[in-house]
Amino acid sequence: MGQTFKLAWRNMWRNWRRTLIAVVAIVLGLMLLLLFDGIIKGSDQAIFGNAVRFYGGNLQVHAPGYRDKAARLPMLPLDDPAAVVKAAQALPDVQAVSQRINTAGIIINRGNSVPVAITAIQPEVEESISLQAENVMPGGRFLSPADGDAIFIGKALADRLGVTVGDNVTLLGRSKNETMRQHNFTVVGIYDLGTPDAEKGTVFIPLIDAQTLYNLRGQVTEVPIFLKQIGNEAAVLAALQTQLPGYEIDSWQTLKGDLKDTLNTKLAYTSFFGIVVIVIASIGILNLMLMAVFERTREMGVLAALGMKGRRIMALFLLEGSLIGVVGAVIGCAVGVALIALIGSAGIDLGKLTTGMGEIGVLMSGKLYPVITLPDLISRAIIVVVIAAIASLYPAWQASRKEPAKALHHV
Repeated sequence: MGQTFKLAWRNMWRNWRRTLIAVVAIVLGLMLLLLFDGIIKGSDQAIFGNAVRFYGGNLQVHAPGYRDKAARLPMLPLDDPAAVVKAAQALPDVQAVSQRINTAGIIINRGNSVPVAITAIQPEVEESISLQAENVMPGGRFLSPADGDAIFIGKALADRLGVTVGDNVTLLGRSKNETMRQHNFTVVGIYDLGTPDAEKGTVFIPLIDAQTLYNLRGQVTEVPIFLKQIGNEAAVLAALQTQLPGYEIDSWQTLKGDLKDTLNTKLAYTSFFGIVVIVIASIGILNLMLMAVFERTREMGVLAALGMKGRRIMALFLLEGSLIGVVGAVIGCAVGVALIALIGSAGIDLGKLTTGMGEIGVLMSGKLYPVITLPDLISRAIIVVVIAAIASLYPAWQASRKEPAKALHHV
């Protein structure tokens, strides 16, 4: 086996131009595949991370019956929100726990009225993790714990109502007993997400105001839970379900099925393009190995005439193709990682590409940073080597079947 390996390695570099072409083809294919993976993984992390901030928590705890009526934002108070907060804060993966009241309503100014979702929050908890709080327009601010009768709205909604920071609006919302309650609020801040569809639907007020206005003194309808690291939702959800059997606990993916379907469609398309890249790379390797076999027909005849068995000739060409794959994989991984690091240092500015994409546009807004993990890097390198070996299999089989007499007379 050692002699076969040495012979295969020597044959690789004997015709260094052909080997170089094969290695370059593998490097370019692997580099493209790694960059593609990095961009996809970066976009997934950006979307998932922003979704947690946009929708309010990795997990959300509600009273029984909420899940079936989630679209209506039912006013179902939690029995013991303090116990829910305490149970969530005791888990090591939890970063922050807040309390909210969600209800449906209408915001009115000078005859203009717009239906909205009213979200009452604890500003001191959510200011550092809210996507809306991160995008406050100049001249305004986010809500604060000391606020009274203050409201925080989106830019598109402000434009439609014709209001700016400091103006008063009337908020009409559904209370606990299904009656409508109205109150005047002062606009203290306006958030700009760059997507009008996402800026018109939700307004934010302090939790204490909502508890008084909607007959929910000391009560809340939702406890959003923010985790330290994305991806631990299942474990935390299972732990909370054990400790809080009387509540409904969901991730944003469960409550936002339409967005989940969109992400699944995106995954299907990206997987298809990844397969296309791999197939293109394998066709290139197969073509180069076939050329190598045809060019060295007389050499194979000499080897067979000297007594080399067909299976050893096959192993020689198979090993040669695999070695080309290994060299290409090593160089391709190095170049791919360097390229991803270079692009990742500055990021890809999505800019106007997300305009008009609705909620998806908001979740993909800003910059995209390609990332690649070590397991992904190793798996892609192994795939390339396996493809090189498989692509060499047919040429190697062809080489092993050459009759020595015919091969020696090949021109």
